[in-house]
Amino acid sequence: MVADYVSLTKPRIMSLLLATEFLAMVVAARGWPGWGLTIEALGAGALASGGASAINCWFDRDIDAVMGRTRGRPIPAGRIAPARALALGIAMSVAAFSIFAAGVNLLAAVLSLFGGAFYVLIYTMWLKRVTSQNIVIGGAAGAVPPLVGWAAVTHTLGPLALVLFGVIFLWTPPHFWALSLIVRRDYASVGVPMRPVVAGNQDTRRGILVYSVLLVGLSLTLALWLGPAELGVGAALGLIFLGLAVRVLWERGTTFWAGRLFRFSLLYLFTFFVGTAGIAVLRG
Repeated sequence: MVADYVSLTKPRIMSLLLATEFLAMVVAARGWPGWGLTIEALGAGALASGGASAINCWFDRDIDAVMGRTRGRPIPAGRIAPARALALGIAMSVAAFSIFAAGVNLLAAVLSLFGGAFYVLIYTMWLKRVTSQNIVIGGAAGAVPPLVGWAAVTHTLGPLALVLFGVIFLWTPPHFWALSLIVRRDYASVGVPMRPVVAGNQDTRRGILVYSVLLVGLSLTLALWLGPAELGVGAALGLIFLGLAVRVLWERGTTFWAGRLFRFSLLYLFTFFVGTAGIAVLRG
C-alpha cells in the first residue's frame, strides 16, 4: 500500500525535476547552497512535484485504465480510491507552498505553485486532451524547477536562469514525442491527440529534429556566462542528441531509434545540468 501511494508521486519524474532544481541552485550559488536551504528547497520541491503528479493520476484515471503502460497504476487497478489520491495531491501541494514560503522565500513558493498549477490545470485538465501541441505548451511546467532553484538562492531571477528554463522547455517535445512514437497506439485508443496520432509519424519525426536543433542552439548560449568549457559541454552532448534525432527522422517501420533518443534524452538533461553546475563552481 505504501508503495502504491509513492507511485502516485511519479518518483522517476520527480528525481529529474529535483536534480534540475538543485543543480540550478548550485549554478546560482557558484558552489554549495548550504545544507539548510538545500534540504528545505528540495523537500518542498519533492512535495510540489509529488502533489501535482498525484492529482494528475486522479484526473487521468479514465484513460490510464485503457492504456497498456498505465492500466496497472494504483487508481485504475483499484488499489487506491480516487478521492484519497486527490486528497494526497492537494495536501502535498499545500505543504510544498507553505515550506517554500516559510523556509525559503515567497518567489520560490509562487514559482513552484505556478509550475504545479500549470501542470494540473493547463496541461492535464485541458491541453493534453484537446491539442497536438499539448506537450509543447505543457512543457513549461517541467521547466519551472530551475527557476525555483535559482530563486531559492538569489531571491530573484536572471537571464541565465531563464536560459536553463528554456533548455528544458525545448528539450520536452523531442523527449516526449520520441516516447509517443513508441506508444502511439495507446494514445490513439483513448483519443489523446499526441502529435503522431494527429499529424502522423513522419511529421512528428521532423518536429523532433526541429526542436532538437533549437535545444542545442539555446544550450550553447550559456557559454556567454560560463565560458568555453560550457560550449564544449553543450556541443558534445548536443551532437549526440542531433545525431539520434536525424536517425529518428530516417527511421521507417520501427521505433528503435526513437527509443534510443528517448532514453538518451534523460541522460542528456541530467548530464548537461551536472556539467553546467560543475563549470559554474569551478569559475566561482
